[in-house]
Amino acid sequence: MTGIVVTGTGALSSFGGGTAAFWDAMRERRRTAPTPAEELGPELTPLTLCQMVPDGVVPDQPRRALGLPLGRATRAARQAAAEAAAQAGLVPGAPAGRTAVFFASGVSDAQQVEEWRAGTATPTEGWVPGYATAAVLAEEYGAQAAAGSLSNACAGGAYALAMGADLIRAGDADVVIAGGVEMYSRVTMGSFQRLGAVDPDGCRPFHRLRRGTGQAEGAAAMVLESEESARARGARPLARLVGSGWTCDAHHPTAPDPSGVQIARAMRLALEAAGRTADQVSAVLPHATGTQLSDVTECAALRQVFGPDAAKVPLYSLKALLGHTGGASGALSAVAAVLALEHGQLPPNLPVDDLDPECEVWLPTEPTTPRGRLVMINAFAFGGHNISLLFEGVEQAEGRD
Repeated sequence: MTGIVVTGTGALSSFGGGTAAFWDAMRERRRTAPTPAEELGPELTPLTLCQMVPDGVVPDQPRRALGLPLGRATRAARQAAAEAAAQAGLVPGAPAGRTAVFFASGVSDAQQVEEWRAGTATPTEGWVPGYATAAVLAEEYGAQAAAGSLSNACAGGAYALAMGADLIRAGDADVVIAGGVEMYSRVTMGSFQRLGAVDPDGCRPFHRLRRGTGQAEGAAAMVLESEESARARGARPLARLVGSGWTCDAHHPTAPDPSGVQIARAMRLALEAAGRTADQVSAVLPHATGTQLSDVTECAALRQVFGPDAAKVPLYSLKALLGHTGGASGALSAVAAVLALEHGQLPPNLPVDDLDPECEVWLPTEPTTPRGRLVMINAFAFGGHNISLLFEGVEQAEGRD
């Protein structure tokens, strides 16, 4: 079977632009506080809070592609993809017939339409698709193998990576640019608050007093390619994507099946695809949104997969630091996993001062050197979408810290 390697990563978040800023914030345990974003009116919610990408990180300059104006989400995705492509040695506009693009987002460029309808921006003439990101990136990088925009809610970014890897394994592409993006949207913020799914104290995964998640902006991209393609291009592998598994609860529009059976099955399918066993997993980046049922369900699934050793597997809770970035969250977790493998270190978690007794997990608060080189990430979503990915480290050149 064709091996899949990661040859480039890119990220934007409330920490700023670039994977260097992303890694530094994780390593320094530097949490950005949610900021008031916009008054939505008492009929919706009195105030929205969101961990926003800093001003100036997403380019403001007008730019058109495919004859379309680019919304803020597409511009953020384009910037993350540009960082990943540059690291991988891909050149925009170069012939790339066997290149594909898969990019995910929950609402994509909804903010652009919201501004038009609110009268705070001038509508453009003609039809503008709400999900243009994959098409824009395909045009920019000459991708002719495939281009797909996914909307598997908060699991979308991880699904994009898995679908890209499957396309390469099937022999239908050599290189895939994949990832996810989510930027501020009035509808998304209002909907989450009306559902009672937002914690005014921010995202607090596994905390006994957690009351919901905390919204955030972000984008992440990866360049995946076959080992043969990377060798032929002289691209340096950063890690290997060795397995993926996805399932669907079909249980409830927003809540997970509390048994965790299908979540556990996704993890087992990823292990099976990779030819690995649970005791070989060095660390897990859980989905861990801070919602009451989701965290308990994921812990139950971890116990089903890892057995009595579940509480001995180090977890890195990214959303506690970053907030919940929706369709970008799985892709940002994947980038965090690859960075941890590159640096040979799991970043320290924010301390949880009152751990839920139903969540028996190990959240190291100091930098940890995991046993082994295999990291699992989980991403789950409304509609019962569950996916797990497994990344394996590769030997790095000397001089990497």
